[in-house]
Amino acid sequence: MAIFKLHHITKYEYDRLVKESINEIKIFPYQCAQQEIVQQEVMITGNPAIQTFIDYWGNKSGSFNLLQPHSELVIESRLVIRTTSSTQLSIDFHSGFDDLLRDVDGQINLLELSSPERIVAQDEIEKIIQSIYAPNKSVAAVVEGCCEYIYKYFKYKKGITTTETTIDEILDHQSGVCQDFAHLMLQILRTMKIPSRYVSGYICPIKNGMRGEGATHAWVDVWIPNYGWAGIDPTNNIWVTNRHIKLAVGRNFVDCTPIKGTFKGPALQKLSVYVSIGYEDGQIFEDMNDVDMETQQPTTDQIPDYLAGQQQQQ
Repeated sequence: MAIFKLHHITKYEYDRLVKESINEIKIFPYQCAQQEIVQQEVMITGNPAIQTFIDYWGNKSGSFNLLQPHSELVIESRLVIRTTSSTQLSIDFHSGFDDLLRDVDGQINLLELSSPERIVAQDEIEKIIQSIYAPNKSVAAVVEGCCEYIYKYFKYKKGITTTETTIDEILDHQSGVCQDFAHLMLQILRTMKIPSRYVSGYICPIKNGMRGEGATHAWVDVWIPNYGWAGIDPTNNIWVTNRHIKLAVGRNFVDCTPIKGTFKGPALQKLSVYVSIGYEDGQIFEDMNDVDMETQQPTTDQIPDYLAGQQQQQ
């Protein structure tokens, strides 16, 4: 077990007053046996009431409306969490695709998570599958091979993709960040009819060469026969143990966006995200990102709703 203290601040700054900022947040840890919330405090500019609910994928979500005019919106989460997963996993490396078919049969949720997106470069996905799949391999072995392939052949590079980058573009770039690698892995696995879901959260090792550490992170949950959901991280080519903290799951990033919403007013906005992780030995890892927001200025006779921003996971 390990205990972490996380401080996550999302700050929107507007070049003029805006109003009626309506937002949805997914910054509450996912409820599962692998992690336990010790304490969490969420603070928002203007102290609006937060209405919480469980969404379609089982994520605890919140919504709020900041009606009064404001030039800044700060959403702050202070979290103490205990991870309970063992560092020694007992994933079943014997169950094959026949076992998987029996698991998926009649399970609508698993079937939904087994369908790939429609993309132009599906032939490239099929080529990747040819290099990692064999009829005698277990499901877990194929998943592990997929993870290793992405880690080996796709370069980790910030700044060339956004939250709207498509799988076709990721294949073209041959590089990206964690959410890109997660989306690519989902397409590969779902093409093989392996149920898999996108996971957003944090990664908490400290300065040991892990990519994306100390920041919002993304990886993949995969359904393994005779085991259940198992997390795997293609950014770092590892199975997930007690160093990953899960916030939300879904079909893709859109289902797990930490913060999204709209506001009224002809304003341009700036988004910055700060994350710090405190460890049991007192060490603190900090990460600060300014996110490029390509919001266009509306005409003066319009008062449209604007997307309040989406945090890209690194």
